[in-house]
Amino acid sequence: METLDKIKQQISENPILLYMKGSPKFPSCGFSARTVEALIHCQVPFGYVDILQNPDIRAELPKYANWPTFPQLWVEGELVGGCDIVMEMFQQGELQPMLKQVADKYATEQKTEA
Repeated sequence: METLDKIKQQISENPILLYMKGSPKFPSCGFSARTVEALIHCQVPFGYVDILQNPDIRAELPKYANWPTFPQLWVEGELVGGCDIVMEMFQQGELQPMLKQVADKYATEQKTEA
């Protein structure tokens, strides 16, 4: 599978997806750590991709997203932004309601499909 196809598949299969350095339990940079902390406080499930373990994605995603840095938070197939934007949304009380709505929507869809 081509890298771009892999990225598109990851984004489409994960309603809340974080491309980050490291993992949520062991972030490998401060920006990823701060972003994960905000997501954890929102108490919603989210997927992640460790770009340090996926150099092809690390190279291609900035071109696809037109966003040069990591982490990158994607919600319902749309780029929300990086650490600064996520933290600003979190501090202004905008992040949790948005993510909760998405998580609830997909939890309901999964229940009705089962």
